[in-house]
Formats: sequence, C-alpha cells, structure tokens
Amino acid sequence: MNEQFLADVASGLNAEPKYLLSKYFYDKRGDELFMQIMSLPEYYLTRAEMEIFSSQTQNIIDLLGVRKDIPFDLIELGAGDGRKTKMLLAALLKEGYDIEYVPVDISANVLEHLTNVLGRELPGLKIRSQASDYFKTLRKLKQRERSKIVLYLGSNLGNLTDAQARKFIYELGANLHKGDKFLLGVDQIKSADIVLPAYDDSQGVTRDFNLNLLHRINEELNGNFDLSQFRHIAEYREEEGVAKSFLQSLKVQEVRIRSLKQSFHFSAGEKIQMEISRKYNQAIIDNILDKTDFEVLGVLKDRQEYFADYVIERR
Repeated sequence: MNEQFLADVASGLNAEPKYLLSKYFYDKRGDELFMQIMSLPEYYLTRAEMEIFSSQTQNIIDLLGVRKDIPFDLIELGAGDGRKTKMLLAALLKEGYDIEYVPVDISANVLEHLTNVLGRELPGLKIRSQASDYFKTLRKLKQRERSKIVLYLGSNLGNLTDAQARKFIYELGANLHKGDKFLLGVDQIKSADIVLPAYDDSQGVTRDFNLNLLHRINEELNGNFDLSQFRHIAEYREEEGVAKSFLQSLKVQEVRIRSLKQSFHFSAGEKIQMEISRKYNQAIIDNILDKTDFEVLGVLKDRQEYFADYVIERR
C-alpha cells in the first residue's frame, strides 16, 4: 500500500472543505483518460503549446542559449507522453547538441511508454527516466557537473496556489546552478466560454478522469465510494483566473475507507475539490518570480495568445 497516498487521502477528506490531491489522478487508467483529454476539441491547452513547440522550435533553442560544445541535461518534470518535448529533442539532436533527456514523472507506466516511443523515434537520444519526486531527482542531478535545462510544461504549475508556486520555483532554483535554464509553460487568463469547456467536456472524459480517483481509492485503499452518487462540476471566473474541478455528492451518504479505519460523512450537495488550474498573465508571473533567483529571458506565445512558454535563467 502507498502510505503517502493513504495519508494524503485522510488529510483531504478530513479537511473542511474536502479535497483530494490531483497528483493521484495518474494511475494506469488515469494516464489513458488524460491522453484522451489532451485530444478533445475543447482542450485547447495542448494544441496551443504544441503550436509553440512546432512553429517556434528554433526560437526556443536560441533563447535557451545552449552550446554544442557543452553537454547538458534536459530535465522534464511531469513528462507525460512527451509529445511537445519530442519536437525540441529532435531538433537538438539534428543540430548536433550533446544532450541527455531526463523525464521525471510519478507514473512509471507513463515513463515506460515514453522511453519505448523515444527509443524507436529518436534512437540516438540518451535517456535517463526517473519515476520519482521532482526535487529528489533534481538534488541528485545537481551533483553532476553538467548544464541543465528544466522543462515544466502543460501549465502544471497551475495546479498550485500562487503561494505554493512561489515556494516551488524557489526550491527549484535551490537545486540549479547559475546559468541553468527553466522553460515554464502556463495557460493564459481567458474568458469562461473558452476555459470552462476544457474542464467539462461534452463527452464526459474529464468527468471520468475525476471519478477514476475515487475508483483508485476503492481499489487501493479498500474504499466503498459509489461513483454513481457523485457528479462532476467545473467552475471558472475570469476575474479570479482559476478553474476548479469538483465531485459533488448527490445525496447524504457515508463512505468507508477500510485502510484508514474511518468513515466520511457527505451532505447532499457537498463537494470534494479535485483540481485547481490557475491561469496567468505577466503581472502574476512577475509576482511569483519576485524574490527568486530567476530572470525571464523571453516569452513565446501561440497565435491566439492562449498559452505562453517562458524561458527563464537561474541567476
């Protein structure tokens, strides 16, 4: 049993209001559902960042300022299926850069799939995959005398509050050397008619993705959630700039998690917060980077300016 998963579920369901951590979405079924989400017509985030990586690959390389005579590690936090990064890796290999790719992800299943795909499509690429905590990996890699570029794409930073994001980036900087780079992909603040459907799609895939975490609790922690008695809800206000996903109890009910030896009471209409997804503008990014050792070197956006990739240097 995953003791940390157990402890985090206990903390979340005992809190007021209740919540579950979104990092636990990604078991094998969750990975499959998220890949489906990324292909949905409503989910603009992946397409917008893919456009940046496909049409501005050379601009990214130029801003990163890498040199062919200096080996470097390209470390991707939350690598997923690596579709966007693959374009950058292919260009770097073609141009003769000495690179080692280090995908880091909580899901060993995702890393195995990614390593197999890259082995076929980019056979000359050196890969060192890490199914581990981000900072544990970075602390280990800091001991290597190699330049580093860290990728954190897909607006994964948006799963954190601004205070948490500031702490995350500060800790990231503590695990890098001066001159190392950070490529940060973030979703931009937009109107609700664009954002909301990305988190409440017409096919119900996002609903199934959220409900799958309850199924995972049932399977791994001996819970008895009745998935049919919870519905998925998405909320977003442009002035707040934060999309939120919830599962709402349809009735008064008790849920027992045997591994915790505890039951949890739900009122009719009570919600579990499943995910937050922060949207950004320049002022928010500046505020988060304030008092860190990072400086923005450049910003790349898609044609509709839905998404932005920041190239940032550790000073």
